[in-house]
Amino acid sequence: MTTGHIFIATSLDGFVARNDHQLDWLMKQKTQGEEHGYETFIEDIDVIVMGKGSYQNVLSFGDWPYKKPVMVMSKSLNQADIPTNLKDKVTLTTFTPPALMQNLQKLGYNRAYIDGGKVVQSFIQDGLVNDIILTLVPILIGSGKRLFGDISNDIDLQLIASKNFPSGLIQTHYKLLK
Repeated sequence: MTTGHIFIATSLDGFVARNDHQLDWLMKQKTQGEEHGYETFIEDIDVIVMGKGSYQNVLSFGDWPYKKPVMVMSKSLNQADIPTNLKDKVTLTTFTPPALMQNLQKLGYNRAYIDGGKVVQSFIQDGLVNDIILTLVPILIGSGKRLFGDISNDIDLQLIASKNFPSGLIQTHYKLLK
């Protein structure tokens, strides 16, 4: 089956975005010249999976940042919500996480980048994530979209690597134990 992989940043208090999905707190970090491994990570990915909130936030950036196919999980978006220039890059889906991973396998995708708070939570809850690369940003934003929500059972993790950067960011790579 297609494997799920997470590469994401959180504030020190555990938020991936403000309540309105904004990432202004992340964009103001002074990390010039630091290589955080995203390019290496994304080279090994076949498809990106995100939710409606993440998709709409990425659209607000202007230029579309992804070269890989993107699957947007949403029950409320429709084809009219995809700009013409992205019709061949973005696909909407209403599949559940397990059904989506099975479908991605049928489409020939082996490694999926799972992105966005609620989507990450649901894929972790369903046991569909192999590893997490988590970058902790030295800022407290007080409220917003949490990366990790309620879980029904403990999820054990194994530390693969940890690295700190001059900017104060700390990046950890964990394997989820099943």
